[in-house]
Amino acid sequence: MTQSDAVEAGFETLVLEATGARAIVDTHVVQSLWSGYGQIVRCHLNGGSQPSVIVKHVRWPDERHHPRGWSTDRSHERKLASYRVETQWYDRYAQRCSERCRVPKRLAIDTKDDEVVIVLEDLDASGFAGRRHRVTAAELDACMQWLANFHATFMGERPAGLWATGTYWHLATRPDELDALDEGPLKDAAALIDSRLAETPFQTFVHGDAKLANFCFDAHGQRAAAVDFQYVGGGCGMKDLAYFISSCLDEDESEAQEKDLLDRYFALLRDALDASGRQLDFAALERDWRALYPVAWTDFYRFLQGWSPGHWKLHRYSERLAREVLEAL
Repeated sequence: MTQSDAVEAGFETLVLEATGARAIVDTHVVQSLWSGYGQIVRCHLNGGSQPSVIVKHVRWPDERHHPRGWSTDRSHERKLASYRVETQWYDRYAQRCSERCRVPKRLAIDTKDDEVVIVLEDLDASGFAGRRHRVTAAELDACMQWLANFHATFMGERPAGLWATGTYWHLATRPDELDALDEGPLKDAAALIDSRLAETPFQTFVHGDAKLANFCFDAHGQRAAAVDFQYVGGGCGMKDLAYFISSCLDEDESEAQEKDLLDRYFALLRDALDASGRQLDFAALERDWRALYPVAWTDFYRFLQGWSPGHWKLHRYSERLAREVLEAL
């Protein structure tokens, strides 16, 4: 994308006003958005408050082509809702995240009938340029620190303007994938699994898509920041933790490290809640959420079975957890 492309895209004025820069001197596409809904663009600036910004430019496509064949009106409406949620997140909530659960700062938002433009801090320029396909122990811990502090920050709050139930695989928003699931115990138990997660008295905000690809790391891999808040909403923190671990560890690692990772997460969550000054029965929270970890894992496993049979995450560890959850229901 050239500077003239930025002018044609209609966000040059918004960027310049938000940053006080004199000009956009260069732009390039960081990535295209899922299913052709726009682009994420880095704009390099001359003058102003920062050397570069990130622009998330969402435009409704004329033709919809989902990579896995789910190009339905329901899928389209879910994506539109997700971008509305993300604008609410950056407008109302993002500024409450501390350095312990770092997110990009919102600089400007512009919404139209068929378009959304969000101008954000460039985390690369702020020291979080690292992206990972595999994590070290330190990087894994940095992400769990982020999750624990994020969950502590919004513990007990109502997700006004966000998804009432966060995560992109939430059962109520995925009837097509449930219909595609083979008949059997997992399909029969889908609603009960969902209700178990919804009924925990310890509700917080969940990121909703807390995979490794949505974390950015500092130069030493000791701190993490997170991006992509299209599916942020209410829920049990175990949804984020199970989904995150499934995104960066294989079946053997997930099984071997399960107890240690849960122990570490709850130690981090306790510290984060203590620091926030929130008063609650932490022993009851930990007892409740530990029991829901395999339920959260099974909830995502249920979605994958309908959405993408043969996915690499449908492995023996996932099957064992699902079997144990179904037997316990």
